[in-house]
Amino acid sequence: MGGDGVQGAACELHGGYSGDNRGGGDRFKGLLARLKGRSSLKNLEPRLFTEEGLASHGDAVEFYGPEGTGKSEMLYHLVVSCILPELAGGLQVEVLFIDTDYHFDMLRLVTILERRLPQGTEDTVKGCLSRLYLVQCGGSTQLLLLLHSLEALVCSHPALCLLIVDSISAFYWMDRLSGGESINQQEASLCRCIEHLEKLLSEYHLVLVATTQALMHVPGSGVYKSDGVSAAWLPLLSTAAQYKPYLCKSWQRLVKHRLVFSKCNNNARDNKLDFTIVSLHPKSSVVSKCAFTVTDGGIQFL
Repeated sequence: MGGDGVQGAACELHGGYSGDNRGGGDRFKGLLARLKGRSSLKNLEPRLFTEEGLASHGDAVEFYGPEGTGKSEMLYHLVVSCILPELAGGLQVEVLFIDTDYHFDMLRLVTILERRLPQGTEDTVKGCLSRLYLVQCGGSTQLLLLLHSLEALVCSHPALCLLIVDSISAFYWMDRLSGGESINQQEASLCRCIEHLEKLLSEYHLVLVATTQALMHVPGSGVYKSDGVSAAWLPLLSTAAQYKPYLCKSWQRLVKHRLVFSKCNNNARDNKLDFTIVSLHPKSSVVSKCAFTVTDGGIQFL
């Protein structure tokens, strides 16, 4: 796909997600969308969610980890898997990507998409990109207003199945500063955002994937006594211990699957970095692990 095509597709995406005033017709469309139901994402990436498949309709998944641990690349991997046509091994569903860090790389996404479509034409790539809605937010107030206006878009697009927020923690320090000494005031904007997210998930059966940065240092993380613990489990437990919740309790309650990203120590293979993901289920004791590397064509599981 040429540079002009990429630029045009990007412009089209930026124009496709603006919320319109919702009238009676939109309400009727919303009812039809709910009755029709949305496609299941349980087979989106079984290697990430080996125990239960991807979260059910209405569930929230958190990608947690420091910067540079592969979270964004994994998001691109999921987006491409969603927007690819079924004949190319994709799910052919729509994705709404909310970029709060202004880190979204359209050229990188198109590169991965083209690698997954070796025989694809420019029109094929544009067709895939037409299933992606991208919007950027510069503060928690903007995010709140966006989430408040999303119902019209979700109602009129029954093929929209995946909502991505990268990242939900982007405005943490700004909110802390503007909230003064009151914890309730510091968390007020995010809590209201979570309320709108919860409504979108429960009423319209979306799946949410949101990233959070590892902003808080965990004293003694990665240090375990070996008594009664298998040596094979030590790296797994060490990675899991890196998770330290700091966002509001309403977010912790919303999350059904939590994936902790980290770099591998043995990353000298072919001069490529390897990454690990430890999957934690907040409401159960299930813990699983997978590893991947990042290539020019995207994620490659090990």
